[in-house]
Amino acid sequence: MNRDQLQKFVQYLITVHHTEVLPTAQKLADEILSQNSEINQVHGAPDPTAGASIDDENCWHLDEEQVQEQVKLFLSQGGYHGSGKQLNLLFAKVREMLKMRDSNGARMLTLITEQFMADPRLSLWRQQGTAMTDKYRQLWDELGALWMCIVLNPHCKLEQKASWLKQLKKWNSVDVCPWEDGNHGSELPNLTNALPQGANVNQDSSNRPHRTVFTRAIEACDLHWQDSHLQHIISSDLYTNYCYHDDTENSLFDSRGWPLWHEHVPTACARVDALRSHGYPREALRLAIAIVNTLRRQQQKQLDMFRTQKKELPHKSITLITNLEGWVGHPLDPVGTLFSSLMEACHMDDESFPGFSNFTENMGQCKSLEYQHLPAHKFLEEGESYLTLAVEVALIGLGQQRIMPDGLYTQEKVCRNEEQLISKLQEIELDDTLVKIFRKQAVFLLEAGPYSGLGEIIHRESVPMHTFAKYLFTSLLPHDAELAYKIALRAMRLLVLESAAPAGDLTRPHHIASVVPNRYPRWFTLSHIESQQCELASTMLTAAKGDVRRLETVLESIQKNIHSSSHIFKLAQDAFKIATLMDTLPDITLLKVSLELGLQVMRMTLSTLNWRRREMVRWLVTCATEVGVYALDSIMQSWFTLFTPTEATSIVATTVMSNSTISRKSWPAVPGHSHCSVP
Repeated sequence: MNRDQLQKFVQYLITVHHTEVLPTAQKLADEILSQNSEINQVHGAPDPTAGASIDDENCWHLDEEQVQEQVKLFLSQGGYHGSGKQLNLLFAKVREMLKMRDSNGARMLTLITEQFMADPRLSLWRQQGTAMTDKYRQLWDELGALWMCIVLNPHCKLEQKASWLKQLKKWNSVDVCPWEDGNHGSELPNLTNALPQGANVNQDSSNRPHRTVFTRAIEACDLHWQDSHLQHIISSDLYTNYCYHDDTENSLFDSRGWPLWHEHVPTACARVDALRSHGYPREALRLAIAIVNTLRRQQQKQLDMFRTQKKELPHKSITLITNLEGWVGHPLDPVGTLFSSLMEACHMDDESFPGFSNFTENMGQCKSLEYQHLPAHKFLEEGESYLTLAVEVALIGLGQQRIMPDGLYTQEKVCRNEEQLISKLQEIELDDTLVKIFRKQAVFLLEAGPYSGLGEIIHRESVPMHTFAKYLFTSLLPHDAELAYKIALRAMRLLVLESAAPAGDLTRPHHIASVVPNRYPRWFTLSHIESQQCELASTMLTAAKGDVRRLETVLESIQKNIHSSSHIFKLAQDAFKIATLMDTLPDITLLKVSLELGLQVMRMTLSTLNWRRREMVRWLVTCATEVGVYALDSIMQSWFTLFTPTEATSIVATTVMSNSTISRKSWPAVPGHSHCSVP
């Protein structure tokens, strides 16, 4: 502005807001007219548009009323019109504010939370016993995770934390506040309560105090960052102690002198997330590396311990050690946090990792956005990188033996998070270095007993490993087929559907166990789990084509572990399709596998109702026809174990004596004669 414009601007400002600014304007005018005033001792004047200085805490204007109205509007739309996406954008804005260390971030989250708590649907769902939608439930999860980040701000003042704690406790005490593990009592508790030793563990879930989405943030208010060991870890790349020889379980350094951080794993990872969220990426990376090194050390100690126990007690089954709190599907997503932190460090684009340049100043500038094996950091073995560390911690988390949680939502979350993590792993191209990591973890999974979800002996209600094993199988198959099949075959079991035989009893016959339904635990995702088991079996059948020994092993595993006639029928059809591809000669071994599975389906469905029974019978005859005359003859000789008399004289006889079947096998057509004679 020129002088005239500036004068007009000031005059209008005073005129419009005369009651608010006139006293201040008069005071400033008096000071300007006084030769000895402080204003006249300084050249120039402050610029109100320049913002805060670089050392000041950022605190911009927050239109609270607009935030409240937006959240209220999005919630009222009930997930329609992209409202969920808009709410996620608001959460992303909060994270952005935290990263810029804007003090309004906590205030904005408070406003959002107040609107969520005032949502009238909460009371309605509570009264009706209705579950909230999955997408809406995920928004509450993000709300709880953001409050964890807020209260774990390493530089927040005590009075701030006290204020947040008071507000969190107020929300936590509201009757309709959502529970962390599901929706207000609409889901039945686990009916078996068959958890490892201890009365406190076997306590009925309905009697335990329920944790809300704010409980972890309330507990996190007791955490602090004053621990000197923790301060050294996050503040220095050179923190080592090569003279440290305390090799106990909770030692501060490992045998190499590298720092370790022993803390409840989800809590430790929440610290990493808080550091990242508040704009401290280098500190977050240092702590993440210390946590992963601690996990790897614990893993090796567990393997050594189990091998020792196995030698000392060779005939005793050890099934008591497992994790009641799994890391995959956990509300704080510890494995996902570590994986993301390390993968961010793999990006060679400095802009995508602010503050990371100090770690890589000797590497030059490279703008490739592909994941790279960066030069070894101070606390990585030779040949290791942030990428290998990220992959390894993902494999450790996915392979952890843990109890299936109670409730539909938490069980679906376990499946969803597992699939999300595997999807991220699939984006990474395996090289020789990563294949070594896969081999190392595969060996641990097979040999670590109760510490591994693929150990020889696991708890009956452990989370199944089918999805993870399928990924391991396809990844390892080109490099180590023997190890790949060991992993996949071990993962095929589904103990929760088997009888109450001792877990160490390996002499069970391969018949289908009769299980009383009311003895099942409440596995709401069982149909999904069985379909994943079927997918794993199908993947092995496809890979084993042409290999007689492996096909026999896979067939035996299917017959022993799969309890659904529909899934076995699907596998029989899959094997038949693979064996009779048009561009190759039929694979007779795979055809026989298909036939064996079809025969098992016939026996399983003979005395039970199945709406696909007619289709199954017709298909079996077609499959036997493809295998050969001897297969058809065998079926007809033992027809009474496979078919009802009506089926044998109608569907089977008609299909066997059809012109297409006779022409394919060159049988003489004998009018009115059936090979399936029924007494």
